[in-house]
Amino acid sequence: MRPPLPPFDRDSAEAKVRAAENAWNTRDPERVAAAYTADSVWRNRDEFFTGHAAIVDFLTRKWATENGYALRKDLWAFDGNRIAVRFQYEWHDDTGRWWRSYGNEQWEFTPEGLMSRREASINDVRIEEAERRIFGPRPPAEADAPLPQR
Repeated sequence: MRPPLPPFDRDSAEAKVRAAENAWNTRDPERVAAAYTADSVWRNRDEFFTGHAAIVDFLTRKWATENGYALRKDLWAFDGNRIAVRFQYEWHDDTGRWWRSYGNEQWEFTPEGLMSRREASINDVRIEEAERRIFGPRPPAEADAPLPQR
């Protein structure tokens, strides 16, 4: 079991989104992958893959190039065993250029609360370091703060 469990209400959907944000901000591929089924189906940008090993491989590659990664997720919608989120994260490449990545995800969960499907559409926008606004995991004072607009 991986609570909160579907069917989701607003509070449980928001708790699921915050748990995902917190896990992804650890940048620990094994910890993040533990929230997904063994045969979870993913689409991330232009990559399509299935299963735990592929998720760990993907996240390892991702965080090897997205340096200083810091993420914020917000609940967009929920229904039964599905949740939609919007997110932003910031990172810098090996040359020191900063990026803000904007995206939307659709999630589907098993009755045990594991994610069986994740589909993410993401766009990257070059930013100056002075434009950064996400500096790590969300501090407690921001626990319920919505995502800032562009």
